[in-house]
Amino acid sequence: QLVESGGGLVQAGGSLRLSCAASGRTFNSYSMGWFRQAPGKEREFVAVVSSSGRSTYYADSVKGRFTISRDIGKTTVYLQVNSLKPEDTAVYYCAATLGFPIVQGRRYDYWGQGTQVTVSS
Repeated sequence: QLVESGGGLVQAGGSLRLSCAASGRTFNSYSMGWFRQAPGKEREFVAVVSSSGRSTYYADSVKGRFTISRDIGKTTVYLQVNSLKPEDTAVYYCAATLGFPIVQGRRYDYWGQGTQVTVSS
């Protein structure tokens, strides 16, 4: 089970730290990714971190502003989102997959329920 938290309402230029806590099974061997879906739009890939935590990969739209990481125990994945823009408004989901880097959502096996991020202008 994956449970996201940390979303909220923030002004443009602000920051948030999203968390994804894993429970019920071990995700140590899984790469962990973040996706987002804005109203009326398709789900899009945001970032992924490898199972070791040593490698990361980002969508061009967030590169330099977002940072993905996972803790040493590998039970929690984080997405630090900085310099937020109104177009970053979306529900953010974490997900788990085998292999790296995987950007297609259909290749992820486990998903959380999402956390809402709203950026006001």
